[in-house]
Amino acid sequence: MRRILPIFCLASLSLVSPGRGQAPVSPFRPGALTPEQALKIRHISDLSFSPDGSRLACVVAELPKGQTPESHIWMLDTARGGFRQFTFSAKSESSPRWSPDGKTLAFLSSRGEHMQIYGMAVDGGEAWALTAAKAGAGQFRWSPDGKQIAFLAKEAPTEAEEKAEKDKDDAKVADRERDLARLWLIDVPQLDETKKAVPGRQVTKGAWQIERFEWLSGNLLLAEASGRPRDETWNAALYTVSLPDGSFALFSQPPQPFGGLTISPGRFTVSFTGPRKGGPTPHDLYFLPAAGGPPRNVTAAVDRGVRAVKWQDDSTAFGAIADGFRARLLRVPASGAPVTVDLPGLAGAFDVARDGTLAYLRGGFDEIDELFLKRPDRQPVQISHLQEENWKGIRLAGAEVFRFPSFDGAPVEAALMKPPQPGKPEAKLPLILFVHGGPAGSFSASYSSWAQVLASRGYQVLMVNPRGSAGYGEEFLKANKADWGGGDFKDLMAAVDAVLARGETDPQRLGIGGWSYGGYMAEWAITQTNRFKAAVSGAGMFDLAAEFGTEDGPAGDEWYFGTPWEHPEAFARSSPYMYIRNAKTPTLILQGENDTVDPAGQSTALYRALKRYGVETELVIYPREPHGPREEKHQLDVLTRMAGWFDRHLSAPAESAEAPR
Repeated sequence: MRRILPIFCLASLSLVSPGRGQAPVSPFRPGALTPEQALKIRHISDLSFSPDGSRLACVVAELPKGQTPESHIWMLDTARGGFRQFTFSAKSESSPRWSPDGKTLAFLSSRGEHMQIYGMAVDGGEAWALTAAKAGAGQFRWSPDGKQIAFLAKEAPTEAEEKAEKDKDDAKVADRERDLARLWLIDVPQLDETKKAVPGRQVTKGAWQIERFEWLSGNLLLAEASGRPRDETWNAALYTVSLPDGSFALFSQPPQPFGGLTISPGRFTVSFTGPRKGGPTPHDLYFLPAAGGPPRNVTAAVDRGVRAVKWQDDSTAFGAIADGFRARLLRVPASGAPVTVDLPGLAGAFDVARDGTLAYLRGGFDEIDELFLKRPDRQPVQISHLQEENWKGIRLAGAEVFRFPSFDGAPVEAALMKPPQPGKPEAKLPLILFVHGGPAGSFSASYSSWAQVLASRGYQVLMVNPRGSAGYGEEFLKANKADWGGGDFKDLMAAVDAVLARGETDPQRLGIGGWSYGGYMAEWAITQTNRFKAAVSGAGMFDLAAEFGTEDGPAGDEWYFGTPWEHPEAFARSSPYMYIRNAKTPTLILQGENDTVDPAGQSTALYRALKRYGVETELVIYPREPHGPREEKHQLDVLTRMAGWFDRHLSAPAESAEAPR
């Protein structure tokens, strides 16, 4: 299943086997947005109100310098005002979680050899390590009484394993049970007690893969887990986990795939997200009694994908939904119908205090996310001004959202971004068709470094949500099942034709690009049409059957196509390699070396095929990188190469410069 990545987070780079010379990069026009500037963003996430609503914690991430992410916890005093940095370690912190009494904030930090859980008094002071897990700690939750913390961590290595690691005997055995994350338990010292990190007590063992969990009571957890992870299919369910003996008992079997487990503050109601009749992603919100009983779909009438859920109290939850290019909030009572809460510019991340105060991120195509606070019956107030220092006076491009009838009359939505600085009135502009990841992803009205860099260089950027995209109902989401490159591709081309019909676009200067499923669609396009004069494929898919056998998490692709052993024709029909002899379009290929979602072999196979047929191409491989870019220099390189490739083939710059090697 393709993961949905923000486009500022692409893979790290290092050149491998360039094709016919390096892509010249035109000098940036005066006032154009440079890749360096485009990445100067402070990302806000993980909003979390204290139990009494007097404080709000969140995570602010900086662009990583080198290979280490940089994120710290910030704090807002909601009564007195004042938004300040709360943690200052040389490493990073994330996942802030409040103790039930609101006096301690626990969080994950990489300040030691491994990721561990730390605690810090709300009034400040030094943070102290709560865990000393030998393999590092992960997801964690406070107990209802605040005296314990349950967390996920792998088992500590045995002496033989530690010796083998020191001797560089690092052979990896697939599907070992001991490599699965286990549930662990620690007692939390009170603020006035001696603070000492402990390894914790291991609670679970065996072939159980736990994705998420919540406390049901003092001795019982509720876990989203699978007892058959070796199958690599969607077979998870909700289980209770007994803390005294680590035993699992089936609690509920939601429709597959499901996720997003939460529980109301008083632990009366459980919620999760799931489809109605299966795949490709969780869609509707379900409630079920914590005491047991059948789940109830509470957002079926809304028919929009629920992406995050936060509980105000035991009677009310809030859910963020994708509604086309907009994000909205739903107020969902434990009994009754959901009501839409309209927050203009909502960017998805939010939290709600018990008095109904909402904290949320607000952004837009030309507005980088900032933190806002909305008290009941009052207008929203901007809290953070994290972007002002780097973005003052810089003009970003807006976008027009429009609908058009596709090839079969179905309504499809798109957004057209135009250069913020208009050119000559009589000049027709080049256009880049920018394709989102997924396929069950979507574009939203939010900042995109790719789109903004291209628009600043004089390109129109067309962003389409074709069939198969989220945000238009479950049937639309399922409309490209077993049909990648079919109706979805026709939707994209219909969008291009709709823009061309306006008469402002040069039909001889069209480009296409994207990452993941967007990279796949760029590869597909060059085998189906010669209308595009340049293409950029990031971490795409060339041979869907080969990818199924090498990717992590093939269950999503199985929903779309079945398995390649039983349905080889379905995989072949939607694979670009079947039609590669038609390709003529110059294509830049970008790929993370350690990508297990869309493995590097997919890009190298595309590169080899294009070379064989004499198509201009370049392949760039990014060492150390997974499916998305992390290191600053690599993110810069991606933007520079991408823009340079389109400049080379779609515009006529007066000068050129060598691309980075």
